[in-house]
Amino acid sequence: MSPKIGDVLKEGPIEKRSDSFLQLWKKKWCVLTKEGLHLLNSPGKKCGKCKALTFCSIDKVECVERKGSLLYFTVVTTSGQEIDFRCEERTCWNAEITLALVRFQNEKAVQVLRARKEHERGQLGHKKRMWSSR
Repeated sequence: MSPKIGDVLKEGPIEKRSDSFLQLWKKKWCVLTKEGLHLLNSPGKKCGKCKALTFCSIDKVECVERKGSLLYFTVVTTSGQEIDFRCEERTCWNAEITLALVRFQNEKAVQVLRARKEHERGQLGHKKRMWSSR
C-alpha cells in the first residue's frame, strides 16, 4: 500500500537537480504538507515511488538566487546533504517551504518545552511526596 500524503499546503511543478554526473534538472510535481515535501514524477500519481523529504530531516533552506524568472535554492538536510531546486519566481516555493519548516520546528520546540515542564512537575511532585512521607 502506498504511503498517504497528509494535508496539502501547496502543490505544483518544481525542478530538482539530479544526483547524476551530468546534474540535469528534472521536472517534478511537488506536494508540500505539514510533514515535509513529496516529489512525484507527475501530478496525480500515488506516493509509492515518490521521494519524501520530511521536516524532521530538513535543517534549512538556503542559497536563494534569482536568474531571469527562475529562483534557485538549496534544501540542506540534517545529515548535511544539499538538494538543489529551481522554480518559477512567481511560485515562491522557497518561501513556502521555509515557512512550513519554521512552523514545524516551532511546533516541535513547543512539544519539547511541554514535555520538559511535565517532567519537572513530576519530579517536584515526587520530591513533595518524599518529604511528606517522612
